[in-house]
Amino acid sequence: MSPDAGFARLAGRGLVAAGAIAAGAAIGALAERSLLRRAALVPGGDGEEFGMLRGTVHVVEASDGSLLHAEVDDPAQPDPSDLTVVFCHGYALNQDSWHFQRRAMRGRARLVFYDQRSHGRSDRAEFDSHHVDQLGSDLGSVIDALAPHGPLMLVGHSMGGMTVMALAQQRPELFAERVFGVALIATTATGLSLGVLGLPPALGRAVLRLAPSVAAVVARQKDLVERTRWADTDLGLLLTKVYSFGSNATDHAGRFVAGMVSSTAIDVLAEFLPALQDDDRRNALPALQSAEVLVIAGASDRLTPKEQSDEIVRHIPGAEYVVIPDSGHMLTIDRHEQVDALLLALLDRVRRDVAGMPTDGVA
Repeated sequence: MSPDAGFARLAGRGLVAAGAIAAGAAIGALAERSLLRRAALVPGGDGEEFGMLRGTVHVVEASDGSLLHAEVDDPAQPDPSDLTVVFCHGYALNQDSWHFQRRAMRGRARLVFYDQRSHGRSDRAEFDSHHVDQLGSDLGSVIDALAPHGPLMLVGHSMGGMTVMALAQQRPELFAERVFGVALIATTATGLSLGVLGLPPALGRAVLRLAPSVAAVVARQKDLVERTRWADTDLGLLLTKVYSFGSNATDHAGRFVAGMVSSTAIDVLAEFLPALQDDDRRNALPALQSAEVLVIAGASDRLTPKEQSDEIVRHIPGAEYVVIPDSGHMLTIDRHEQVDALLLALLDRVRRDVAGMPTDGVA
């Protein structure tokens, strides 16, 4: 085995144990075969058919020519306000991660879901486009193509929240004129470098410091790393539960998360990681102040800890801030009842605000 290949094997495992944890629920993918092999840590499951909700398919061309898979759920009786809610999913996930919110909000507004570049059903993009600025631009392309007119409500989870903030920094006029509501869920405006992953502080900082160099090696040796994905250990399963969920999530939910993450190529995870580590969007937050803003944090989130949501709220006076007890990074699944209720209440406030606008107030 060559030195580079040997380091790639070690680095890939290090990325699983460290860097991927830093960026989100990606650790779940590395436990997929363990999840399929073993019984649940928490018995039972609600039998929910995750990922079965589908809408009208659209293909959106991004600014660099990449093609994004999007779906639109139109209500049977469109509201006169023509309000559109756009959902931005997190790192290593896909639009199906909004399963519960899609189910709860169907028929309440026009809903737009899309897969971030190189995720889900979207095309694989060039490696040098795997950064948050491009994700913000992609969101703008989705809006321009599928919701070019009328009021908007934007919902982002984890990397999806960073995507919303990137767009606010790029196109503040869009937020001033058309964005009436923003929900930022389990996300950060300061990048991942300020967290320590729930590890002892010195170890957490070391993990984040090494992540970019580890990611570079993993991207070069992706085939080798894919073959050595902790497939036959129980550690990946344990980390999935610890880092994705803060409560006793069912094995069914764990399989769902693992299935989404495992469909994302390991080199895509590696290429995005450095960009997520130091992304600072605090300068974008003032652009959100003209909208109804909801910030939701999981009290037990080890990936984007509550302190990172505290920082967001500090820059947006008047934002509604809810910390959900006993919930982790994937609170959209393991605490979906509370998240659904909060989003529906935000939708009601947005409709109230839209109704109070002059008829020519929304382009």
